[in-house]
Amino acid sequence: MSTVFASLGMSLDGFVAGPNSHPQNPLGDGGLRIHEWAEAAEAWRERQSMTGGTAGNQDDDIVRATFERAGAYIMGRRMFDEGEAGWPDPPPFRAPVFVLTHTPREPWVRQGGTTFHFVTEGPEAALALAREAAGEKDVQVSGGADTVRQFLAAGLLNELELHLAPVILGAGTRLLDGVSPELRLEPVRTVGSPKVTHVTYRITG
Repeated sequence: MSTVFASLGMSLDGFVAGPNSHPQNPLGDGGLRIHEWAEAAEAWRERQSMTGGTAGNQDDDIVRATFERAGAYIMGRRMFDEGEAGWPDPPPFRAPVFVLTHTPREPWVRQGGTTFHFVTEGPEAALALAREAAGEKDVQVSGGADTVRQFLAAGLLNELELHLAPVILGAGTRLLDGVSPELRLEPVRTVGSPKVTHVTYRITG
């Protein structure tokens, strides 16, 4: 069975977005600083229909591997609303995306293999659809923080990859607020670079 994983940038003080996040201010005040390492990578820029970037280093390899392993994505409606205006066509996913929402909407077909499907039946239903769409590949829970927490609480996430940027935001959205202290994480891999530290955990309980 495919692995269900989340891969998120995080500040050193535990925030995945700054304060005042909304569609005109994606990731909130200062939140984009968390992802400067990724924006410099050739693999990320390719998926944004941009040129340039640094290739062949650890950061670029991790971005490329993350894109390559994901056969389908799940995200919350807030992440979709914040990203919708900024994603190019084709969007960076190049695979089916299942959006958790309370408001039904017809699928939105974009170029490059990305279709946004809107799921009103909850995380389990979205995961069943994503697993079927992903085939032999993995399913990535893209965010935001509330969606990742729902998957953690339901025991539906197998792996958590955090990209710890040397940034202090001081306020915003914390990924692990309200997560059960019973959650058990087993470190699998740590990769450091001058711009970020990548830490992968297997969720064991």
